[in-house]
Amino acid sequence: MRAMAFSGFGEPLVPADLPRPEPGPGEVLVRVLASSVNGFDLGSLGGFLKGAYEYEFPVVLGKDFAGEVTATGSEVTAVDVGDQVFGVVMRPTLGQGGFAEYVVVNAEYGLARIPDGLGHARAGALGLAGTAALNAVDSVAPRAGETVLISGATGGVGAYAVQFAVARGATVIATAAPGAQAAFVTALGAAWTVDPADLTAQVRAVAPDGVDTALHLAGDGPTVARLLARGGRMASTVHFTPDEPAERDIKATTVMSDPNPATLTRLAADVTEGRLRVPIARTYPLAEAAQAVTDFTAGTLGKLAVTI
Repeated sequence: MRAMAFSGFGEPLVPADLPRPEPGPGEVLVRVLASSVNGFDLGSLGGFLKGAYEYEFPVVLGKDFAGEVTATGSEVTAVDVGDQVFGVVMRPTLGQGGFAEYVVVNAEYGLARIPDGLGHARAGALGLAGTAALNAVDSVAPRAGETVLISGATGGVGAYAVQFAVARGATVIATAAPGAQAAFVTALGAAWTVDPADLTAQVRAVAPDGVDTALHLAGDGPTVARLLARGGRMASTVHFTPDEPAERDIKATTVMSDPNPATLTRLAADVTEGRLRVPIARTYPLAEAAQAVTDFTAGTLGKLAVTI
């Protein structure tokens, strides 16, 4: 099968011809039609996940996938051959990924059916970032009228998070440079945009006493934490916690994506029923996945999709 993989630490992402995997008990084989780039892929490619995961080289990138079930292992009852599915590759090791024609995934976790109206392209850009955003917003539980600072609002997770926070009735203050970035997050529902280069002054101008909640998806964690009001709530998807949260009665949590079937199904329904927009900025063929990763590193508005 065709894939985009890297053969060792420090090696580039290149085209590879690999054996098609076979599903074991409780697993399904998916013919992948779409995927997308996530920050996790950069961590994998850069070797930053050594110690957390075992690398089984060659490692295929791509946490997201969308496609068709073509074979099932024993003990699988959740899906059947021919089902259209999407989700997140949740394997105990790094090896298989969505930047390939086929991937084997768990049938019970990280997998859901694609409903009518979603399609493979949007489903392939939804799983990991959508789950991270929903989990992060739920962890701070903004109430109607509260202010939410979203640091890292222009990326895939941030774009989804803006929409989820607005849906709760919160007033979103989104980090975005003037121009295209500001227009992007405003179109998603952000009430205010603040330039990361002047974050403190611009947030204080909107919320002099501090914001009620904050999502730290990117940027300087201590700066974001200092902008919380006393008793504020903060969630970080990049594992930051304030040094002394008790001093101002701040509740801080770190968020790990939990792409369980119920969450994935909820995300898909939000999209098909018009409550959530999948912000695909550009789509690359599989052979250009390395360029997609490079462009992701340079920064983008929303998601970069990969078609197989």
